[in-house]
Amino acid sequence: MTSLPTPILRLADIRRSYNIGTDVETEVLHGISLALQQAEFVALKGPSGSGKSTLLNIIGLLERPTSGTLEIAGQQAQSLDDVGLTELRGATIGFVFQFHHLLPAFTALENVLMPSIIAHGTATAEAEANARELLVRVGLKGAEYKRPGELSGGMQQRVAIARALSLRPRLILADEPTGNLDTVSADEVFGLLRAFNHDHGSACLIVTHDARLAAGCDRIIELVDGRVVSG
Repeated sequence: MTSLPTPILRLADIRRSYNIGTDVETEVLHGISLALQQAEFVALKGPSGSGKSTLLNIIGLLERPTSGTLEIAGQQAQSLDDVGLTELRGATIGFVFQFHHLLPAFTALENVLMPSIIAHGTATAEAEANARELLVRVGLKGAEYKRPGELSGGMQQRVAIARALSLRPRLILADEPTGNLDTVSADEVFGLLRAFNHDHGSACLIVTHDARLAAGCDRIIELVDGRVVSG
């Protein structure tokens, strides 16, 4: 019998509560279980207040669940200390946010190189060559030495995508990456993520309110009131 491949992401009965032990203790995630296979491209939808941001922070190892099991690339995250979580995050996950969070004092090239510098303490010639190639792929050839303030919103988001992809992550988490963009720029950003997903087999979980873009994903997971209701 052929064994099924290990999912890149697996959550089992994830719960998250705030103000634990007080009169205002609140549980915002109520036993979330889901899995992403390698190379899957999945949309996460849900109304405001449904718990999407909390769930994404937990998957991104930025926040610990109150209970449940979280496994990324075959490694159980709840057994790791903060240093281990940081290492797993850096080795496995690329983030794209609605607000690009570029460093304004650095050029586009330097921003794309930042994950490599953080991971290895320096930017190697190989890392720089990769960063330049990524900027070409996202349509920013010739903009390598421009700072964020010299770029349009769509161009800044492309730099952010190149930065997220610079270490070739196995899992890409995108939180409303097209939320501040016009339709044309949104389609371009979505297409870039889709192309990287196709070319490198990276799984992608994209939070979006755009039903049109969600329809272009392999699967849609819908979250309502802290529970998965479909997907």
